[in-house]
Amino acid sequence: MIVPCHSDPFHLFFRGSAEVWFEFDQQTNSVESGRALHTLVALFGEFFPKDFNQLLNRFTFLSESARKTHVREVVFEPLEHSSRDLSLPEPVLLRCKKELLDNSSWQLYSFLKPEPVRVHPEATVRAAVYCQMEGDALGFASALGYKQKHQIYKRGYLFKRANLDIQMFQEERVDPKTHQPIRADPEALWEVEVKSSSPTRNTPETPLSNVIDAILEVQVAMRGLLDLRRKDA
Repeated sequence: MIVPCHSDPFHLFFRGSAEVWFEFDQQTNSVESGRALHTLVALFGEFFPKDFNQLLNRFTFLSESARKTHVREVVFEPLEHSSRDLSLPEPVLLRCKKELLDNSSWQLYSFLKPEPVRVHPEATVRAAVYCQMEGDALGFASALGYKQKHQIYKRGYLFKRANLDIQMFQEERVDPKTHQPIRADPEALWEVEVKSSSPTRNTPETPLSNVIDAILEVQVAMRGLLDLRRKDA
């Protein structure tokens, strides 16, 4: 369940395994939180199709399970963004994601800019909030005061390794007439995202360093085949 409080500053109140509340002020690009924010940790890479089999075999060897995946992700921005002062920071985007190969529910999530390199030089670390939603997630996002910016389809494989998700995929274009995905060109680059399976809190019981170390283990294991690195976008 997700309940909107206000649209600007950006307030969201998520109920899940734990309550998370944050206020993002579009004017100052700052965050205030009533409780500690969850954190998403990730590394990114890409490779050419000729290396597909080697990468597939290596990730399969490193992982506990693997499956095919086809994800639709719709990105929303605030309605008032088009009239905003361009000198102000970019607004926080709301994202709706759904796995198309099974009967999964929609996942709504949003994250802030990555923390600076000087704080976490080894991986992309950013505050994030997530929730699961049944029903018309896209209509709900519109009702919150958001408009669709673009959508992405990702087709590939999802590997599970302990508390990590390793996604290997190609992005598909969307047909402007049918709005359906078009298979990626066989020669298109493959992308890789290695990230924490779910946002975690940096607490004495679950230190953030544990997640970072787990991701760096994958980075080391892929050396020579794939360059996994932090990304600031």
